[in-house]
Amino acid sequence: MKLHHVNIVLFVAVFLGTSLTIVAQEQYYSSIQHIPCPKGFERVTCAGGSFGEWLRALKLKKSNVVYLYNGQLKGNQFSQFAVVDIDVGKQDLQQCADACMRLRAEYLFATNQKEKIRFRFTNGTDATFVDWMNGKRPHIKGNSVRWTKDTKPNDSYAALREYLIPVFRFCGTASLEKELPTVSVHDIQIGDIVIKGGFPGHAIMAVDMCRNAQGKTMMMLVQSYMPAQDIHVLRNPENPTSPWYEVRNESVLETPEWTFTDFTHQIRRFQ
Repeated sequence: MKLHHVNIVLFVAVFLGTSLTIVAQEQYYSSIQHIPCPKGFERVTCAGGSFGEWLRALKLKKSNVVYLYNGQLKGNQFSQFAVVDIDVGKQDLQQCADACMRLRAEYLFATNQKEKIRFRFTNGTDATFVDWMNGKRPHIKGNSVRWTKDTKPNDSYAALREYLIPVFRFCGTASLEKELPTVSVHDIQIGDIVIKGGFPGHAIMAVDMCRNAQGKTMMMLVQSYMPAQDIHVLRNPENPTSPWYEVRNESVLETPEWTFTDFTHQIRRFQ
């Protein structure tokens, strides 16, 4: 029988100024889908090949320590329940909205839907991976963007990662909030994001959901933040030992590092 989690206690020393903070991880789960649901809840059904199924299968690191893009420890080590096993890159780019776009792009690439990888720059210009694969590159002058064919076609994974660099530079919460359609809180699904557009704004993504017999729904959320850092599963401030948040028809959604004050109108969905 394959074991998907092991009981461990991992102590990590984190220096914050002159104080020493100990972060303890008491249990390791190998992926999102192996984190237990609350008692009395069962995971909602996901269609085979869907974004939700893919997100559930995301691997988790054995350590729950969050690192910044430059290899330094994040100052706040109390927000995360677990850390997603996906790189953050070497530049200060993969922040909050960028992490949501990264996960969406990775899914579409992995499932051979490359033609659907597209985002919109803050000025409203579409940035499609199809153009990038065909050798086109964006040229920025002031607030205008012009795509011209500069190089030979390339549809590799390395090309995807190169494409995401200008996407991260010129897209953000402001553009993503406008680009994506609003979703009712009663229809929230795995893969939906909660977003407050702005400079700064914030965005988080639902990567799993479960429901009980009474119809109460819980969701699991991930984020990156500023500076660019490991994507991580968020603890629930109301229950710090749990990564599950009740989906409520209420305005306020409190997460460890951001409070959304209009939650029911801030849910968006990738198309």
